[in-house]
Amino acid sequence: MTQYKTLRCECAGAVATVTLDRPDVLHALNAAMFDELEAVFRELAADTSVRVVLLTGSGERAFAAGEDIRGLAETDAVSGKRVSERGQQVMSQIERCGKPVIACVNGVALGGGCELAMTCTLRIASDKAKLGMPEVKLGLIPGYGGTQRLLRLVGRGAALQLMLTGAVIGAEEALRLGLVQEVLPAAALMPRARALAETIAAMAPLAIAGALAATADPHLDEGLRTEAEIFGRLCGTEDKREGLTAFLEKRPAVWRGH
Repeated sequence: MTQYKTLRCECAGAVATVTLDRPDVLHALNAAMFDELEAVFRELAADTSVRVVLLTGSGERAFAAGEDIRGLAETDAVSGKRVSERGQQVMSQIERCGKPVIACVNGVALGGGCELAMTCTLRIASDKAKLGMPEVKLGLIPGYGGTQRLLRLVGRGAALQLMLTGAVIGAEEALRLGLVQEVLPAAALMPRARALAETIAAMAPLAIAGALAATADPHLDEGLRTEAEIFGRLCGTEDKREGLTAFLEKRPAVWRGH
């Protein structure tokens, strides 16, 4: 496999494991990681020996903490929309790679990290995991498909409650809502993920691909376009600048509605 700087990829039989590996920033998503996620999933999609992919974060603290805030702070309405569209592109590529992808949520999965987990076919979580969509606290909305995929996973009411409050929830609450399919002790997470992957990999590959294709949402692309438009517009507001500045300065934001 190709060697990467922000992640690792290892194959064992028919199962590949992609591990996000920026531990100093809790695997926060940035342009370099998006480029490498795009490259590794292109490689895995073309590898006929790989039938299932596991996606996780290195260490025990984080799956992915979200977007790299310092990079996002420099965006305006035009560049913000491009950031959203780029993130959506990579997330959709993972979702449509033609193979089941299992998110192994080993720690925090916030903002873009939660969006990355939702892109996967299935999600299983450590009992120490925390998930949430706190973008509203920055004067933004989820911009990598989160408004659309969260809605489809947990329903409109639960999705809006999470997005409008910016709440961070534990693994058991995520299970109750249907955001994850299983919760396990931390030590059991990866063994269970591999067992689940091996079960799926033992099934007929054309049938697996057919099930993925048959359950794809035909209306998702329209929702993603709307999300990117709104995300870009918000990136040009005073409230967004205040929200990200307050976050970096570790103080409460003062919203003015501009």
